[in-house]
Amino acid sequence: MEEIVNRVANSKLISLDLEELYHQGERVEYDIAQNLFQGLVLREKDFRTFVKDNDWSVYQDKNVNIICSVEAIVPTWAYMLLVTKIEPYANMVVYGDRNALEQALFQQTLNKLNPEHYQDSKVVIKGCSNLPVPTFAYTEITRLLRPYAASIMYGEPCSTVPLYKKRK
Repeated sequence: MEEIVNRVANSKLISLDLEELYHQGERVEYDIAQNLFQGLVLREKDFRTFVKDNDWSVYQDKNVNIICSVEAIVPTWAYMLLVTKIEPYANMVVYGDRNALEQALFQQTLNKLNPEHYQDSKVVIKGCSNLPVPTFAYTEITRLLRPYAASIMYGEPCSTVPLYKKRK
């Protein structure tokens, strides 16, 4: 009987699972709409009092996205002021929706990768994940690796979609 050989396990493919780069910290949304006068406008004096008196430590180690869920007159400085109070406690704070937060978290992690470690390697970027890995992360890792990798594929090592192959 012929021995069964796992060619995938024996190959020199590097499998990169973006799910492993997912930041596990809690995600929290701060909606500045709660600070609006009659749901329409931000009053500076009231807002500054709120910002001064609020306990911002509730955001300790959390990932925070700041939004305004209603159409209102909110000056840019108000968002900036919130960041000055939340950022000392939070892991990450961004202006925008949850997608903007996920993108910023992945960008932070991908910036720590050294793409030169993938020099002349055959890389498979794992496609299926149980966590919400944004499309941004897949496109960004491809952009980062393309100058270095010999080839980039998407999917599983046993069934890949070729994306890029360096010319010889």
